[in-house]
Amino acid sequence: MSAQTPWTEPEFVEQLRAKGARYHIHHPFQVLMNEGKLDRKQIQGWVANRFYYQIMIPIKDANVLANCPDREVRRKWIQRIVDHDGTQGDEGGIEAWIRLGEAVGLRREEIVSLEHVLPGVRFAVDAYVNFARRAPWQEAVCSSLTELFAPAIHRARLEGWPRHYPWIKPEGFEYFTSRLTQAPRDVEHGLRVTLDYFRTREQQERALQILQFKLDLLWSMVDAMQIAYLPMKVLQE
Repeated sequence: MSAQTPWTEPEFVEQLRAKGARYHIHHPFQVLMNEGKLDRKQIQGWVANRFYYQIMIPIKDANVLANCPDREVRRKWIQRIVDHDGTQGDEGGIEAWIRLGEAVGLRREEIVSLEHVLPGVRFAVDAYVNFARRAPWQEAVCSSLTELFAPAIHRARLEGWPRHYPWIKPEGFEYFTSRLTQAPRDVEHGLRVTLDYFRTREQQERALQILQFKLDLLWSMVDAMQIAYLPMKVLQE
């Protein structure tokens, strides 16, 4: 593998983007969600479980910072923590997700208590945080590149949810709106780090493995929710 010619940057980016075929937007549970075929309890279950992922993102990013000796990278990467944890006057993504939970009919207390978080979801998210803690910081950065595919899923929700789920209060969509601008900015930085670090063909192949790991992790989270909230007969129809 190491003797193979490295991909050019455009070729490498194309290889990374091709991984989007396995992004969790294509999971059967997510497809039904975006088609408006889930009920209130199923939407609430998804929101409550994804909250665990949301609150662990800043911890994951703090691990990247702790392992990174590059000041310029840290100065940009820290914005991700601010985006989610928020600041005075801008409560950030975690608070926006709580408002989404309230908009779908959950109480703030039950969201933040994590009482609805499934073992499979917790296991997957913790695996991601542990990866970011133990891996070289450049590999942890690479794992964030699932954000390449995120704007499409946020746009789909903003376009479809008000029509399919009119019972969801509009203020709940703030998180999706904010990520339309934040995610492309994050991708630009993460992609630049990845392209600069993974230079040989062997390293580039490793980057694809890391991205696949993250995609599998996200997919397994939805697997757990599908098993818990979606009767098998619905999938067979």
